[in-house]
Amino acid sequence: MSTPVKAALLQITSGDDPEANLAMIQPMVTEAAANGAGFVLMPEVSNCLSNSRARQNEVLRPEDEDQTLKALRAQAADLGIWLLIGSLGIKTGDADGRFANRSFLVSPEGEVAAWYDKIHMFDVQVSAHETYRESDGYRPGDRAVVAQTPFGTIGMTVCYDVRFAYLHRMLAKAGATILTVPAAFSPVTGAAHWEPLLRARAIETGCYVLAPAQCGLHTKPGEKERRTHGHGMVVAPWGEVLLDMGTEPGIGYVTLDPAEVESARRRVPALTHDRPVTLDDSAL
Repeated sequence: MSTPVKAALLQITSGDDPEANLAMIQPMVTEAAANGAGFVLMPEVSNCLSNSRARQNEVLRPEDEDQTLKALRAQAADLGIWLLIGSLGIKTGDADGRFANRSFLVSPEGEVAAWYDKIHMFDVQVSAHETYRESDGYRPGDRAVVAQTPFGTIGMTVCYDVRFAYLHRMLAKAGATILTVPAAFSPVTGAAHWEPLLRARAIETGCYVLAPAQCGLHTKPGEKERRTHGHGMVVAPWGEVLLDMGTEPGIGYVTLDPAEVESARRRVPALTHDRPVTLDDSAL
């Protein structure tokens, strides 16, 4: 039987220097654990948020050489907490030079309990002045991941994945009671879609949805500007927003109670109501 846990979401403004980002993150992790959090979650690309492929090539490392991952694994073990490293940019050795956008779930023993590569790439033009081609620098993953913890089964996703309901339903039907959506969401799409998408994924699956977020301005003067939406959020299995962290860096806390998952799914057991469907396109 899963037990309740106090979770802490970190909202940060990462730059393009992994060492500086780590120096910012580690005291926040320590503070969260000191305040009773047994599960701490970080946003997407916590080690390096950069518009420059050259800069990413300079500072990113393969997984077994990544100092952010090494330090945070050791810290999780020291503090005895579960830690979701929302994602790190990781060199892969792929022939085309693309990186992985990889999420890590670290156990209280400091072991990588599960890892997940972001599947859906953010290749969009959200306005005349804001275009993203994530697939130019990152290669998509191809495996859905669930991981067992004492407080529930976690289904791992990253940012743009939130738009793909099939993935979250797959995770829930595989046993997930908590969905993680670490993000670096665009302010334009965030203002329009962030909260509705997170609430929809929770309502559809009867899961807790935990979405730690990047916020603020990430670039230096003279560089192409990159901002993120913030509003790290926790949504309950019935769809209520339990936490909205606004637009500033900080730590947010919420208690996850597995009984709330059971209650929501008992009231509306939609995960058991799938029906086979065929498409009638004769009127096209």
